[in-house]
Amino acid sequence: MKRRTLTGLLGVGLAAPSLVKAQSSRMRVVGYLHPFSGTYMAPFVAAFRKGLEEQGFVDGRDVRIEVRTADGFEERLLPLAREFVAQKVDVILAAGGSDPAKAAKEATSTIPIVFVSAADPIRVGLVTNLSRPGGNITGVSLIGSSLEAKRLEILARVVPGERGLGALINPNYPDAKLQANEFRTAARQVNRRIEILEASTVEDLEPAFAQAARQRLAGLAVAQDTFFNSHRSEFVRFAAQYKVPAIYSQREYADRGGLMSYGTNFADSYRQAGIYVGRILKGTKPEDLPVMQPSRFELVINLATAKALGLTIPLDILGGADEVIE
Repeated sequence: MKRRTLTGLLGVGLAAPSLVKAQSSRMRVVGYLHPFSGTYMAPFVAAFRKGLEEQGFVDGRDVRIEVRTADGFEERLLPLAREFVAQKVDVILAAGGSDPAKAAKEATSTIPIVFVSAADPIRVGLVTNLSRPGGNITGVSLIGSSLEAKRLEILARVVPGERGLGALINPNYPDAKLQANEFRTAARQVNRRIEILEASTVEDLEPAFAQAARQRLAGLAVAQDTFFNSHRSEFVRFAAQYKVPAIYSQREYADRGGLMSYGTNFADSYRQAGIYVGRILKGTKPEDLPVMQPSRFELVINLATAKALGLTIPLDILGGADEVIE
């Protein structure tokens, strides 16, 4: 089994003296489980580290963060989670969708687990109640699927007219059916035809954009999905190649040249997960930590990409953007 240990990515620092006294001489260990590679994870690992530091834990001094990635192979997650159990880590951070959290939950009922996932944590069986999650698991819900309607609404405003809109989903995503329903409902509300396109592998991506262009869809709403997010560069490249205006769930798409994004600030959610892990290391039980949900969402627009596509962004949408990339 291929395994990557990315502890060095997180940096080394000094802990506050009061915290050192409070902890035993044994360095605490956090297992960080993720389905994709370190390149995709880098900004989120940094944000997680920041959250830990806010609780007084600095990697390399009073805590050691062991990162394991499945490199896109879901079947590797459970063995990696069991590795952490055998290692007797103090907390497991299961991030990058619901699959790592489900693997960690199957591997242990005693080691605390903190998840970061956009799928509905109740729907996928991680917890039964957001306020009182119970058991050994809590985390941060990005509520990504519930924002699909808003993304389509914004897209419809940016590409007005009678041409249909497209929505790209991964049929293997836990909330795929919910996403499709959200898109269809939103399309009826804006009085536009909707085409639901699917992609579940890297090889499916270019044909999806080619299909959108062939059907002369006015734009494409790309659903929230961990697999999609791990291939941001490909999405941006194909959208430019086929001249398809697209809206995404993460600002990192717009940073890389995507037209626009609307959704949770993922990096801040990982910071919040770091805070929860720090609180657990201090003695708080997961069952006493409610599942956190974002209270704010951000709209990022890339004007350079809009110009390349020949689009004029409505002034009210520009005015409501959290960031405009010139």
